[in-house]
Amino acid sequence: MAVLWSNDPIMQGLADRLPPPPPSPQRDPYVYLMGAIVSQQLSTRVASVIYERFLNLFPDRYPAAQSVLDMPAETLRAAGLSGQKTAYLKNIAAFHLATPMDAAHLDALSDEEVIRHLTQIKGVGRWTVEMLLMFPMNRPDVFPIDDLGIRQSIITLYGLTETGKALKARLIEVAEHWRPHRTLACKYLWRARDGVK
Repeated sequence: MAVLWSNDPIMQGLADRLPPPPPSPQRDPYVYLMGAIVSQQLSTRVASVIYERFLNLFPDRYPAAQSVLDMPAETLRAAGLSGQKTAYLKNIAAFHLATPMDAAHLDALSDEEVIRHLTQIKGVGRWTVEMLLMFPMNRPDVFPIDDLGIRQSIITLYGLTETGKALKARLIEVAEHWRPHRTLACKYLWRARDGVK
């Protein structure tokens, strides 16, 4: 059923003009976090190449946690990973062994509980977990306020002129009108920014 944005004509205009974003395919949260770390601060093309090299280091292309921990850092570095990313991947693997992060465990937690749980891992920040919630987990009401694309889209479409803390307050105020569908609203904002017709 289509969402009606009766209290926000700007968002309703995007929904009328753009095709509805489809639900994201379910993915293993652990593997998703691995991919997110590999992709950080890289172009899509370069990230894809390095991630393929990383997966090819493992039987069946699955980076099982113990295998990641056992793999020499030099081997991971040779695949194109920085020393910092190598450490972060090993952090995720160690956390997964101690505290499983598969969907069965995470689905029982609220959005904020998932964020608090996974940001205990050094190298995994709030934005990364918000992307996990929005995409492979398909949580419906996530608002990644620190996403640059989302911020820029709201500033442009809603004509915001504030800066600093005042801007953050206005961004939250605008997004409040989208509850309980803030994830869908953000997907429309990304589509508008990327020029999807």
